[in-house]
Amino acid sequence: MISTNGTRLSYDEAGEGPAIVFVHAGVADRRMWDHQFAELSGTHRAVRYDRRGYGGSADHEGGISHHEDLLGLMDALDIEEAVLVGASFGGAHVVDAALAEPERVRALALVCPGMSGHTWPEAYVRESRKMLLSAVPYERLATYRAGNAVPDPADVAAMAEAQARFMVLGPGRSPEEMPLEAWDLTLLMLRELFARRWSSPPNDTRWPERPAGERLHEITAPTLVVKGLSEIPQIQEVADLYAEGVRDARLREMAQTGHLPSVERPGELTALLTAFLHDLPRSG
Repeated sequence: MISTNGTRLSYDEAGEGPAIVFVHAGVADRRMWDHQFAELSGTHRAVRYDRRGYGGSADHEGGISHHEDLLGLMDALDIEEAVLVGASFGGAHVVDAALAEPERVRALALVCPGMSGHTWPEAYVRESRKMLLSAVPYERLATYRAGNAVPDPADVAAMAEAQARFMVLGPGRSPEEMPLEAWDLTLLMLRELFARRWSSPPNDTRWPERPAGERLHEITAPTLVVKGLSEIPQIQEVADLYAEGVRDARLREMAQTGHLPSVERPGELTALLTAFLHDLPRSG
């Protein structure tokens, strides 16, 4: 645990060399980086952490600026410059950090990323709402979302399963298409996430006043964008926006892969990251 930015964050650190910091998805915690953290700590000073309100990190009530927490963590660990690797909304947060303090970001690796300032299409919003209400009735869901609740374990399990199928697997896929250990870890992280979120003080993300969606042309760090070709099309479109909007961004597509490549195809993602890191210019 480390104190930074008015909170306590739980993290792991291993290895020596150039720093690389992993920021997890909103449907996971730092365990999603098990393979990448272990492998890349052989050549880098690797850091992964649980975002505020996740995993072993502290709770918070109100708005949370996750990219400021990331930069605060780097301050607390005396990391002046790092490669930032972010997945899903973790990808949005590392981009916001790069836009806030570009001199501290050596490179960006965005895995099935979100984006601050992005407006989700109505079709995605509608399908997401349908998924939520298929798992937990509206009245109980509203109570849980208000925070400080005592969630029914059956509701926690149902929501974890629904989110895993909708978000992590992607349309038309079944759990049998994912390695068993990957599916088990996905469900475990999601069950712990919803049990924690519904019983904790209510909070939400506080996004930058100038969101990344309007500023992609300002990103100068070498950027890798990874997307899973089996995940929700509207999320794939966000990866395409980065690939098109960030100068010289490198896009890599992973076939038969959903929203968490680091869990579903860990070796393949680590290989992509290793090749990207190898090609980076030496840090000044």
